[in-house]
Amino acid sequence: MSNFRFIDLFAGIGGIRIPFEEIGGECVFTSEWDKFSQQTYKANFKNSDKHFFAGDITKIKEEEIPEHDVLLAGFPCQPFSLAGVSKKNSLGRQHGFRCDTQGTLFFDVARIIDYHRPKVFLLENVKNLLSHDKGNTFKVIEKTLREELGYHIHYRVIDAKPFVPQHRERIFIIGFRDKTDFDIDKLILPYDDNMPKLKDILHATKDKHTQSSNDVFKEYIFSDGAVNPKYTLSEKLWGYLQNYAAKHKEKGNGFGYGLVTENDTARTLSARYHKDGSEILIKQDDSRPRRLTPRECARLQGFDDSFVIPVSDTQAYRQFGNSVAVPVVRFIANALKDHIYESLKIKHYA
Repeated sequence: MSNFRFIDLFAGIGGIRIPFEEIGGECVFTSEWDKFSQQTYKANFKNSDKHFFAGDITKIKEEEIPEHDVLLAGFPCQPFSLAGVSKKNSLGRQHGFRCDTQGTLFFDVARIIDYHRPKVFLLENVKNLLSHDKGNTFKVIEKTLREELGYHIHYRVIDAKPFVPQHRERIFIIGFRDKTDFDIDKLILPYDDNMPKLKDILHATKDKHTQSSNDVFKEYIFSDGAVNPKYTLSEKLWGYLQNYAAKHKEKGNGFGYGLVTENDTARTLSARYHKDGSEILIKQDDSRPRRLTPRECARLQGFDDSFVIPVSDTQAYRQFGNSVAVPVVRFIANALKDHIYESLKIKHYA
């Protein structure tokens, strides 16, 4: 039996959902528009067919969404800026968040919060949300959440590299309906000399398996542990990337590929990784560099090896590039756990 109910908006492949189930939550509603992400999500969360699984959230009325205690949303950032409320008043138009954010996907998050008034919400986005449109985009978001909806807001940019071997900065926005003593700035990240390195997620001897039908490595490595050579860059692509990097170096630009070893931390994995893999290329002593395999991308984002990858490599790269780093969300969820249970007046037994 679950202790609290939550909804998963702009769910992707469920990276935010996992930690909130771990702390006792039950997902009662999911929204994800991409059909390939839906395929991966449903392959990994077997009960997703038992609750309302929506596609396009803009077409779902807020009253159709089940009651919930916690709202989770990794919403996309679309351009919008501060609106001229006084002018709209004179024209008799709507103002506040229904006007300022209309036409953006954040509007859908706001209208659901406004209707259901969850105890807690967690929103995730790229770091640049803070600086987008000279800071005006975030001003609208903060104004909406604080002034229009009346929530107590905390936000912080967190880098995933203390948790996974990847430099990945994302902003997390947390809102409480009732005031608490939670302070996201006081959370101590596990920075130390033993932070993860790529060797922790790369295919290794321990991944040697017989090629059985349920072998999670069978598409990526051979029985002797060698990575499938299809992930090694072709001579043509490797030559192109080298020439491209040299050209920009001459111009004083920093553009180029990211060649790394097992002892390094990777750049940010992006949804475009399927194109050429240039941001994270694994050095190979006896050959040209290679891309990460989709399984390694899953590990780089903190998904364990039980996570099913039912889609093509191209779709898998897009999905993991768009995902959250699960251990970062787990860190936040564990910090929020007592506050969630306190808000519901429920005694939590670990």
